[in-house]
Amino acid sequence: MNVAFYLTPKEEVVWIAEDSTMRQALEKMEYHRYTAMPLVNKEGKYVGTITEGDLLWRLKRSPELSFKDLEKIRIKDIPRHQKNEAVSINAQIEELIPLAVNQNFIPVVDDQQNFIGIVKRSTIIDYLYKRLTASIGVKP
Repeated sequence: MNVAFYLTPKEEVVWIAEDSTMRQALEKMEYHRYTAMPLVNKEGKYVGTITEGDLLWRLKRSPELSFKDLEKIRIKDIPRHQKNEAVSINAQIEELIPLAVNQNFIPVVDDQQNFIGIVKRSTIIDYLYKRLTASIGVKP
């Protein structure tokens, strides 16, 4: 089945612009209690995912940084240690299963590579659970 049926649209996703500061990323993650967020550039393209780990590694490598200094560091300048693959809106939900093993969410892009939303790992697990229970004749 097409991923469009399982998509959480961009308007409902907590994402961050790659030109945002490290402080903004930390505050957004803390507020929403997330450990990762999609990164989107000025053109609306998905460019990666920023994680708590990326931010912590940056802090560890720069012990002289103060909290105020975090307003000067742009997210796009922070090395990312995990490459979350994006999929096309034309992908099938079954194609996302291998990605969901290592990603909490799978970014979805349109034909022009514009970020249009995500499919959550929990949505994929729910899809698989329903298929499994239906195949063995058990009601979920």
